[in-house]
Amino acid sequence: MHPFPFKVGLFGVGLNTYWPQFDGLKARLQGYIQEVAQQIQRPDVEVLNLGLVDDIDKAFAASHALRQADVDLVFLYATTYAVSSTVLTAVARVKVPVVVLNLQPEAAIDYQRLNAMGDRTRMTGEWLAYCASCTVPEIANVFQRAHIPFHQVTGVLHGDPHVWKEIHGWVDAAKVAHTMAHNRLGVLGRYYNGMLDIYTDMTLQCATFGGHIEILEMDELAEECRSVSEAEVADKLAQFHSEFDIQKDCGADDLVLAARTAVGLDRLIAHHQLGAMAYFCDSVPGHVHEQLISSIILGASALTSRGVPIAGEYEVKNAQAMKIMHSLGAGGSFTEYYAVDFNDDAHLRQPRHGCTAATPGDATLVATHERHHAVSR
Repeated sequence: MHPFPFKVGLFGVGLNTYWPQFDGLKARLQGYIQEVAQQIQRPDVEVLNLGLVDDIDKAFAASHALRQADVDLVFLYATTYAVSSTVLTAVARVKVPVVVLNLQPEAAIDYQRLNAMGDRTRMTGEWLAYCASCTVPEIANVFQRAHIPFHQVTGVLHGDPHVWKEIHGWVDAAKVAHTMAHNRLGVLGRYYNGMLDIYTDMTLQCATFGGHIEILEMDELAEECRSVSEAEVADKLAQFHSEFDIQKDCGADDLVLAARTAVGLDRLIAHHQLGAMAYFCDSVPGHVHEQLISSIILGASALTSRGVPIAGEYEVKNAQAMKIMHSLGAGGSFTEYYAVDFNDDAHLRQPRHGCTAATPGDATLVATHERHHAVSR
């Protein structure tokens, strides 16, 4: 279990003056809030559902509950009209992104059914269940004056796929921000000489994304590799054969070296609890660092496929982007343009420094320039 799980706060707003007047309205709105909670609940998301906040006492309690739970995102569901003082009190101290849900239960009021009720009180209660849009401008006005950034999703609670796509998009974005804020990025070696576009301000990276950057030494990787046992090498080779389609022109000795380096790399990642890494080393012929860096790509591919993106040439920005893409469930591989096939109107691209296999066995290992590269099929 992650020590700092991703959490989403949810509460609806209403006005307690209504409940004694309009029978069933409160329970109905509470049910709508529960529907939203069920929609955003998933294994990697903890939902703090505070229910219906309808007076100032509950607003103070909600504010403290959201802060104590350390939520990453707040959904504020405008279920009906609510006074803005309740809303401001609930979110002013939370300091996380706020998304106002302006959702009415159906696409339109059933006017025929409404008019057939024959009771003004019942008719008003029905109208109030559709009254989300009534309070949203007031909330927006107060948030702007209080300098509280907010976003808005407008639509229908039932039968509106666009609404849920947008809501899940906010959850996904907040999950990425949470992942990056807790990620430990390792940087091993130095930048590739002359590639000015990849140089970055690591302080700015931490200030923007959060997390931690661990500066590593090649000697530490070398030491990890020196103590790798033959049994560990054999296990890693078995993993290679299960995850990659290894071509016959891959030399056995090179695969053993790649396996040893991969085990050492796994240890380095585990020791520093890294979630991503950027590396580069330009050693001298015959040095142990040359052996390590020339045999690292297969281990990097295996790690990338397990959610620990590894980027070569010390591309910190690339490693960050790979981690973001993996957090979105889109894979963490990096490819670069190689050539253009003008006859077929296609780009040729090649993976660099490790790739993500969509499923085990969905990659091919080939020998190129006496180096081993994992390439996506």
